[in-house]
Amino acid sequence: MAPAESTAARERLLDVAEELFAAKGFDSVTLRDIGSRLGLTHASIYYHFPGGKEDLFAEVMERNIRRHGEGLDRMIKAGGARLRGKLRGAASWLVSQPPMDLLRLAQTDLKVLEPAKARRIMDLVYELMMKRIEDEIAAAESRGEVGPCDAGLLAGGIVGMVESLHTVPLLIVGRKREDMAFDLIEVLLKGIDYREGGT
Repeated sequence: MAPAESTAARERLLDVAEELFAAKGFDSVTLRDIGSRLGLTHASIYYHFPGGKEDLFAEVMERNIRRHGEGLDRMIKAGGARLRGKLRGAASWLVSQPPMDLLRLAQTDLKVLEPAKARRIMDLVYELMMKRIEDEIAAAESRGEVGPCDAGLLAGGIVGMVESLHTVPLLIVGRKREDMAFDLIEVLLKGIDYREGGT
């Protein structure tokens, strides 16, 4: 196989594996599922990924996280100088992409990987996704744009809440995910002005 053909075949393999892993999770996808979608044998998959399904999954996740990190970075920068625009940019990116399902990733998928591979994936999620948002919140705090807060906790909450919008049945709620994400950002920025004993 020529190098260009090998690279193209490997990318197709990663694309199909990513689609299946995203839909079903690590445990529910077999190499046979992936191979049958592409007309490949196990030997062909092992040619590209000698470590089998675990290596394939780790590479799929790293590629996906890097893509999300690049998109988040681009959209945060496009959001302007103020935190609201930056968070809206991040939210727009997250709802425009297939869901990452970070909860399933942390609770089930990573538990079946070697600890070093699982740690690398979680480090990438933090460094390329969470930390970008965390840094923007911390910078806004240092500018006096927001009050004192736990920037890391807020960054994780924002990603989790916005990602959860992928599960909302749009036909029932009648709203776009991006609009709902922007509303969540507003609630976080302004609070809900809770009043004990209100009428």
